[in-house]
Amino acid sequence: MGKSRQKKKHHVPIRLNVLFFAVFVLFSALILRLGMVQIVEGQEFVKELEKTSDTTARIDAPRGLMYDRYGNIVVDNELELSVTYTNPSRTTNSETILELARELEELIDVETDRITERDKRDFILLLMTEEERYNLVTREERQEIETASEEYRLEVERVSEEAIQALTEQDLRVLAIYREMSRGYANAPQRIKRGITDEESHQLSENLYRLPGIDIQRDSRRTYVYGNSFRSLFGSTGAIPKEKLDYYVSRGYDRSDFVGTSFLELQYEDVLRGKKAVIETSTRGQDNESSVNERPGQRGNDLVLSVDMELQQKLEEIIEEEMRKAGNSFILDRSAYGVLMDPRTGDILAMAGFNDPAGSNSRNKADHIGNVTKAFEMGSSIKAASVLTGFESGVAYPGKVFNDRPIRLPSTPEKKSVRNYGWVNDQKALEVSSNVYMFEMGMLMAGCQYPNNCRWTNLQGAYDEVRYSFSQFGLGAETGIDLPSTSTGLSGGSQVPGNLLDLMIGQYDTYTTLQLAQYISTIANDGYRVQPRLVNEVREPVADRNDLGAVVQKFEPTILNRIDMSDEYISRVQQGLRNVMTSGTASGRFSNKSYQPAGKTGTAQVRVAVGEGDNRRLVDGNTQTLVGYAPFNQPEVAFAIVVPNVKLERNGGRQGMAQEIASQALDVYFDLKEVRNGPKAATPILEQPDTE
Repeated sequence: MGKSRQKKKHHVPIRLNVLFFAVFVLFSALILRLGMVQIVEGQEFVKELEKTSDTTARIDAPRGLMYDRYGNIVVDNELELSVTYTNPSRTTNSETILELARELEELIDVETDRITERDKRDFILLLMTEEERYNLVTREERQEIETASEEYRLEVERVSEEAIQALTEQDLRVLAIYREMSRGYANAPQRIKRGITDEESHQLSENLYRLPGIDIQRDSRRTYVYGNSFRSLFGSTGAIPKEKLDYYVSRGYDRSDFVGTSFLELQYEDVLRGKKAVIETSTRGQDNESSVNERPGQRGNDLVLSVDMELQQKLEEIIEEEMRKAGNSFILDRSAYGVLMDPRTGDILAMAGFNDPAGSNSRNKADHIGNVTKAFEMGSSIKAASVLTGFESGVAYPGKVFNDRPIRLPSTPEKKSVRNYGWVNDQKALEVSSNVYMFEMGMLMAGCQYPNNCRWTNLQGAYDEVRYSFSQFGLGAETGIDLPSTSTGLSGGSQVPGNLLDLMIGQYDTYTTLQLAQYISTIANDGYRVQPRLVNEVREPVADRNDLGAVVQKFEPTILNRIDMSDEYISRVQQGLRNVMTSGTASGRFSNKSYQPAGKTGTAQVRVAVGEGDNRRLVDGNTQTLVGYAPFNQPEVAFAIVVPNVKLERNGGRQGMAQEIASQALDVYFDLKEVRNGPKAATPILEQPDTE
């Protein structure tokens, strides 16, 4: 029994020793193998690893298209090829880039008009030897210089005019290419030239093997199908602005991407932006075996606008023809603006502007953005808001009469209407455009019972009340239109009693044409102020561009506010606006219209400075306006027409231009309800994006 136990004790150590020995052998083999891999074969594996490369190419996708409300393409894309340079992540010296630029200059043609004086000086320094650059700065100056940037600044300043003048046309073309290549970011393709020709493409393709970093990229450029029609409001695209670079990069953009930079292109950048194609290429091993993984791109979503391009073209033609007839009727610039919108939905149906600056030779006189960026004193066309303000403040009521006669206040020029109308009520005041009726309401709001008890106890309160009331209609307030920047007009401040009277007749604060259209739309819409809009729907892109894709987002009408006036008050003013067209100041052109318009005329007195130096002088004139809507009982279109800075009639100014434009525009609108032929074909305009 004892021998058996002793025998088992001998077996345990032997097994442990065998186990330890086996572990020792395995670890030795592992260490030996690691030594072989790291020491003996390490260099070979490093070389093998260096032969492995992974590259990712991101190819731009076209932006979404824009359609008008009837499905006509108004903003399209034209495919093109661009030559790009991708600077590797490692530092590439300037000499290498310059040599590439010299080789490219022989293969592509580039413009040199963007080259600046500073570009030329920097380029000359690059061409100099180290000794030549060193001699530009004296030893004493170098001793005082604290930073390399100060030294470089001195070198730039010392480049001679002779050296600049000695640059050849070929040098400038090389510089233009070098300039674009240097502006790029590491590992991001930088466009050197967009829209290369077929010949340039073939030459580049044959030489890409010796041009590291140079590539040909599919690209697209915006094209405006109907030329300058509505062109400025479509907006522009271009390089990402420096101040917004971080914003876009944080949202997945490449630094070299093009983005919307103004108006609709900017407002709907997130929608219009295409989804880039991504091509991932992995090359491994001595045999350069490669695998390619491609994720296809997609055009951006499409926009369906509220604009009727056929009506837009007609409105532009009407305004341009009226400006032609006007001849020398303007104090300085010939200009006119018009907006047609649906008061029920806020849809902008047409928005046209014309501006021909004095002395300008420009063939393109379209100024559509002037409807949202330029503000004017609108005159009597805002009197409907004045009457409703007086009703709401309690200083007047439906049927209230005032004696229309001259108003004489201390230190204030005489205030009066075109003629003395005697006792008039609110509707008659709108019909004949009585100024004094509006003056009386303003004075009462300010605590002045003219002529016997005029203390102006509430002058500032009256200013505030009138402006608050006007803002409910959109006058002096943000309209809410889907554009990134618009004007809200200018407030004349609040100084003396006479200015308050001017405010009540639209000759103190200034408003834009779009604000004027929103104001009259609010009255037409029974007091509901609707947000104007240029885009109705966002649609998915489809292969057949003549078809519309599925609806991604539909924008419903948005009511911004309801004015603080009763239905009775609004109805009373609406009837007064109808009287203007049937028997009042606009009856000559509108009394027989079958579509039964309502509206209000306006003529704001202006003084415009002309001439220079000793010849500088002020010239009197007027701004002609007309607002309205139709049909009177069921409004479906509202309009605002503004013709600023017209000479007085006695000085050769053509009168009634705003009324003529509005009359023809409404005729066209209702004619198009019966027969439509579609927009007129025009020469498309290709966008020239800003690459700076």
